[in-house]
Amino acid sequence: MRVRVFYHDKCFDGACSASLFTRFHRECIAPAATYEYHGLVHRAGALFDENEFTGDENAIVDFKYSASPRITWWFDHHQSAFLNPQDQQNFLDCKQDPECGDRKFFDPLYTSCTSFLAHIASTRFGFGTAPVAELIHWANIVDGAKYESPESAVEMAAPAMKLTLIIEASQDPEFNPRLIPLLTEMPLAEVLSQPFVANLLPPLLERHKEALELIRSRAEERDGTIFFDITDHPLEGFNKFIPYYLYPNAVYSIGLSKSSFRTKVAVGSNPWTKADPTKMVNLAQVCERYGGGGHARVGAISFPPDQEVKAREAAAEIVAELRQNHPF
Repeated sequence: MRVRVFYHDKCFDGACSASLFTRFHRECIAPAATYEYHGLVHRAGALFDENEFTGDENAIVDFKYSASPRITWWFDHHQSAFLNPQDQQNFLDCKQDPECGDRKFFDPLYTSCTSFLAHIASTRFGFGTAPVAELIHWANIVDGAKYESPESAVEMAAPAMKLTLIIEASQDPEFNPRLIPLLTEMPLAEVLSQPFVANLLPPLLERHKEALELIRSRAEERDGTIFFDITDHPLEGFNKFIPYYLYPNAVYSIGLSKSSFRTKVAVGSNPWTKADPTKMVNLAQVCERYGGGGHARVGAISFPPDQEVKAREAAAEIVAELRQNHPF
């Protein structure tokens, strides 16, 4: 059996979910299967290419729902999991079918897709999660922003943090497919020590320091909301906790950036804020108004690279809204 695994690319939880799915599927479903990996990214326009669903089984993990009949497995935990009401209805109809319903799962209450997938695999299929406890632990910390402090998130001492930096920054299309199987085969420190991984780290750490200084020079904080625009310095990614490292008392952060395939409005909230959570704005709902999405506390909107003006307008509207509704 040939299984194609589609996962949230440039994302630690996405890579962990793909690795965990592989181990679960091999142990509980098809021991002789072979696996291929294909990263998916949030961008303006179509997110899926039906022609890529060519496996005997096709799985999507940690990414939006596809109503394609070729998709046999789906696991996601994002509040904005459905592109439109029709897709959501397709999923609800699927859950009424015993065969389809036992292959597609959604629960936005889980911190990470990795932990959600582990729960379903163990409770529904008898998969043993003890050997992958470290992976689940760090997927929850990274995707749920459960770091002890802004310093631990930005200074990146732990192997998982260094792997996150590499996964988010790598431009080699073969890197993540090579890395993913290792995440459930060995401790994360050992994964990091593999030459094809370790050799990437020094220049990325230097680039991380440069991004920190760039955001320091551009960011402004007012009424609990940080805003910065670094579109004139194209980056494929940056540490999303830098704003709170620089302004620990802020509640929200909006960052406008540009990469090779999109102009991005990143909208987040401070994981360490003392603000009343019941008074905080649902950021997924804010981003959905502009075609984006995410979680209640973090989201993003992707515009085509040539629509920087629209992205800047959206960012300005969101900044104004959050500054007006700061939960103090």
